[in-house]
Order: sequence, then structure tokens, then C-alpha cells
Amino acid sequence: MRFTELEESSPTNSSNPAIAGPSSKSHSTSNGRTVANGNGFVSPFTNGNGVVGSSGAGTSGSNGVVMERHEKSALSRVNLPGHLLYEDSNVDREEFVRLLLQSLRDVGYIESAATLEAESGFSMEEPQVRRFREYILSGMWSKAEDSLSRLGIVNEDNSWDAKFLINKQKYLELLEARKTAAALHVLRTELALSSPEPAQLHVLASLLMCTEPEDVRQRAGWDGVSGQSRQQLLLDLHRFIPPSVMIPQRRFLTLLQQARQDQLRRCIYHNTPLEATPFSLLSDHECNKDGFPGVTTTVLSVHTDEVWNVEWSHDGAYLASGSADRTAIIWNMGSDRRKWEVHLILGDHPFPVHSIAWSSDDSMLLTGAEHFIKLWDAKTGSCIRTMDEHTETVTALSWLPDGSGFISGALDRKIIQWDAEGRKKLSWGLTDIRVTDLAVTPDLSRVVTIGMHVPTSSESSSLRGIRNSGSSGDGTTNPSGNTSSMNGITPTKNRFIIYRLSTRQVESSIKLDGDLTSVKVSQDSQYALINHSPDEIQLWDLRLGRLARKFTGQRQGRHIIRSCFGGIDGSFVASGSEDGNVYVWHRDTGSLLEVLSGHGEGSVNSVAWNPANERMFASCSDDKSIRIWEAPTPEMVLDMSGHTDYSVSYSAKGKGKTRQMDGEVENAGMASPSTRL
Repeated sequence: MRFTELEESSPTNSSNPAIAGPSSKSHSTSNGRTVANGNGFVSPFTNGNGVVGSSGAGTSGSNGVVMERHEKSALSRVNLPGHLLYEDSNVDREEFVRLLLQSLRDVGYIESAATLEAESGFSMEEPQVRRFREYILSGMWSKAEDSLSRLGIVNEDNSWDAKFLINKQKYLELLEARKTAAALHVLRTELALSSPEPAQLHVLASLLMCTEPEDVRQRAGWDGVSGQSRQQLLLDLHRFIPPSVMIPQRRFLTLLQQARQDQLRRCIYHNTPLEATPFSLLSDHECNKDGFPGVTTTVLSVHTDEVWNVEWSHDGAYLASGSADRTAIIWNMGSDRRKWEVHLILGDHPFPVHSIAWSSDDSMLLTGAEHFIKLWDAKTGSCIRTMDEHTETVTALSWLPDGSGFISGALDRKIIQWDAEGRKKLSWGLTDIRVTDLAVTPDLSRVVTIGMHVPTSSESSSLRGIRNSGSSGDGTTNPSGNTSSMNGITPTKNRFIIYRLSTRQVESSIKLDGDLTSVKVSQDSQYALINHSPDEIQLWDLRLGRLARKFTGQRQGRHIIRSCFGGIDGSFVASGSEDGNVYVWHRDTGSLLEVLSGHGEGSVNSVAWNPANERMFASCSDDKSIRIWEAPTPEMVLDMSGHTDYSVSYSAKGKGKTRQMDGEVENAGMASPSTRL
């Protein structure tokens, strides 16, 4: 906003106006009075008290402005054509200058801000806005309320809401000061008139029963007059006042932080915590591949048949795997990530193990084998309970994030909710689909399910052999192997159904073509990642109920493939493939980043990212192995340049290891011979 005529006539603002002209080279004068500042501008010296001095000679800066100074203490008004910051930009010059003024004052450059105001003719805000801030921070509530009408609030509801917040602060401060009678008067005569909701008024009225100031602060969730409550009130009032009238606090910093976040989202290989990410205003952020886990560092080869699923514990220290060999193995990574050990081998499964899930505290592990569910003590390996409520293959197990229990889904169209000790709490009844996978959102609001619907009961009873059961029903392995088709019968409908967890009611149901084999939900509960046959992974926005993006390139036609989110803030999408490779995409752009080879013949069935280490993930395959992928350390990069293979293979006995180094096997402990990785 421009200065008023009275302000313009003040001594610090009056001098011959500057004339906008062509650019000229910066220069220095021999009298020592004018120096170039290195940025293409020529600046007169300062006298130490914020007043810019001049020798009386005119100076020309490379910003295209010629300034004639005739008074030693006067500042020239710079008059520039147009209203844009640059001719080829869409940034309003006045808004830019006002943000600069705010930032300069925030960091303590008060005199610089005053100089900029004088030269530009713009002020950060009107005097009534400055007074309003003072009224709020000084607790002058009547004056603050009276000022609202002069702050550009045009919506009457917004005006009442702003008055309510001011009166609420006044009320709480009176209670804190033990002025109960005055607080009661405010409650009756001011808050009662402006309260948007009766329930809110009742809560405030209950605070009259508090006998100590600390009780008031605790029950109101308020830090008191000596805390930051008045500053917070000012922030809360900002949303009712037009930003053109009262600039939101630290607005320039907010814009810079938004720019930084946008750069991080656009950086396809970014995989570093925010606090460890350098940021410069002078260059755009861009990561190289050094932090990306694209190197196999360990190969775990203990399973004797295809490995179908892997899941990390929440602390990232253990990895569980399920296999067609009818076992689940819990692996311990070790403190230096190099000493992997078989912590437990969980046998006693009558069928291949296809589903696994860790409890929220990592003390228990669930495994699913055909229609059986087993609950294991993850420390001792003892089986706590075996559940057989389902009548067909259990395809999905998901613990509730609060640890109160878990949910199972199966091809029998049942979803069953269990307590933490494996006791059945309730059945959701028959669903519209034969469930192939489900996931509970981390915020405990929804259950996301996928599956297929077969129209007739006769066809339904014949549909056996989903790939992850791997069983023909008589305890023998299905010779068709990893297949998601149902004995040659193609489902007529495939659906993606979202349930509201608290009510178990369907929130939305979306019909999709093709087999749906797995679903994962992002940590912010916004996205669902669905493996979709053929050859597609879909990213759905749960809040908007729409398809956000598709990821392609991997091969998936017959087998069940389980993908995952990974990296910092789930910015990567990783999936196995029937061609034996691991594929990784950038989530927000859909760009295919890496195709990682290393597994042997057959499908890579599942990929799981370490939740405690953004630079590590695991994959498992039909080749009976599990691979650990990590970002290379500087030592590894140096050794890889000399052709040293850093992958470690563990024998089927579960003890010892062999490390391949430059073509020679280094035997560490007892281990059966291992092929080169």
C-alpha cells in the first residue's frame, strides 16, 4: 500500500523523485563516497545511523534507475513504470516489497525496512493494522474488538467468529487471574452472544469450577497469558482478515518453505530426511542416486521352496518371510547390517505360508496358510493360538494400528475381526467380493479391500488355488504354481471396496477390470496402492476417491505380486515382476527410476521397504531367496569399482555365511557352498 500524502511529505521521504531509465554499468567514484556493492548496484556510503549519505553527485545503478540526491539526509522516491516486479513476471511489485518489509523487520533490520519504505513508497500495512496487533498482544480487548470493523472483514459470520476468539481469550485470562465474577460477566454478556456452538459455550462454562490457574490451563488446552496464547490468538485471527490488509506472519518464509517442498517432490531420487537435506536459495535442490538402495548387499537362502511374502517389523530390525516350503522365518538383521541371523523358523504349517503380519509392538507375528491362521510369539517362537474360522484360503491379515487386534480376509467372502490374543470379536458377514487382500489405514478410519465376485455358488465352490495358497486342497502343492486366475474361471467383477472401520459400512465401491492381487496404504492414509493384472499398479487417492496415477513396465499376468511404498514420505513405489526384476518408480511423477536385476528364474513375488531405514528394502522370489537392497556406502562404492561383490549368502542350515569377493569365496562360519550372487 502507498504512503499517504502526509507521510510522503515527511523529511525522510521527500527529495527529487528518482527517474526510471536505461540500465548502465555500475561504477565507483574516486572521492570514496560511492561504492559498488557487487550486485550490479551502486550504493552511497552509510553514516552508521541508517541515513544514507551522498556527495551530491548523481549515481546510476544497473537496475535502470538514476537517482539524483541533493540533500544529505534525504532519501529519493524510486518511481518505476508499471506494477509488476519484472516486465516478464506476474509478481506484483507492491506485494513483493511488503513481504520484504515484513521479513526485514522480523529479522531485526529495522532501519533497512524504513529505508525501503521511503524509497518504494509502500508500507507493510496500514496504521490501524499495527494498532490492532498491539491491542491483541497488550490485552486491550475492547479496542481490539472495535478495530475489527476497520480490517476489511466483509463476511458477518467471520466477524462474529473473530469476536468470539477475542472474548474467549479475555475470559480465560480472567479465570487464570481468579477474577471469577468478571469472567462470568464476559461469559453471559459477550461469549453467549458470539458463540458459534452451544456445546462450545458449555465447555467454557465448566471452567468456572476450576479452583487453580493450572486447572484452567490444563482443561482449556491453553498455555496462559505468560505463554504464547496471545500470539496464537493473533495467528487464529489471521484467517478472518484479508491477507491484503494484514499479511500472514512470516509469509516470505512460508513461500520459501513451499518452494522447498515442491523441489523435494520434484526430485525423483530424494531419499534423505528433511533435517539432513541441505537447502540453498541460490540453487535448486537435486539429489543424485547415492542415497537410493539399488545394490544387493545380502542374499538370504534358507527357504527350500518359493518365497511368497516378506514383511519388516515396525522397528526395522527383523524381517519375516513366508514360503511354499510351509515355513515362516524371522530374520534378525544385526546391529551392523552385516550379521544376518535366522532368529526363528516357524514350522507346523499344514500348507504353504502366504500371509504374514507383525503386531504393532512387534511382539507377535501372524501367519496364514490355506484357511488356518496362526499367532506366534515373535521372541520365543511358540504358537499362541491357531484359528480356523475361515472356510477358504486366508488371503489377507492386517493388525489394527493401535494394537487392539487384527482383521483377516479370505476367499470365503468373510472379514473377521479378532482381539490381540486371537479370539474372535465379530464377523462382518459375507462381503460382495472374494477378498484377495485388505489393509487398515494408519489413522484407523478405513479398511481398504480388494477382491473378485463370482456370480454363482457352483462356480464359487470350484474356485480354488489362488497363487498364495499354492495348494490343491489335499495338502499338495498346486502344480500351476503362482497363479492368480481361479482354475480357468475368469471373475466377472473385480472390486475395490472401502469400509468405514467404526461402522463397518461401505464407504465406496469401485469396479475395476482385471485381477487385483494386493493393496498397501500410505503412512498418511491418503493413498492406496493396488497391484492390477495385467501389468499395472494403480495409485488411488482415498480422500478424493479417484485414480491418481498408474505405474507400468513390470510384468504381471498370472502371478500374485505384492508392491509397496518406500523411501522418505513414501515417495517411491516398488514392485516385483514375473520377469524376475524389481521395479521402482517415483510416486508423484510416475517416472520409472530403476529396474533391478539379481534374482534368478521365476517371479519376484513381494517387495517390502524397511520402515526404519529409507535406504533399505527386501524382495523375495520363486528362486527361493530373499535379497536385501541398500544404498551403497562410500566403502562399497570404492570396492565395487574394483569389482568386489558385497552380497552375503546364508546357507539352508540357517548358520554361517559365504561372501564372494573378487571371484573367491570367503567362508565365515559353517556354510554350504554358495553360487556367486
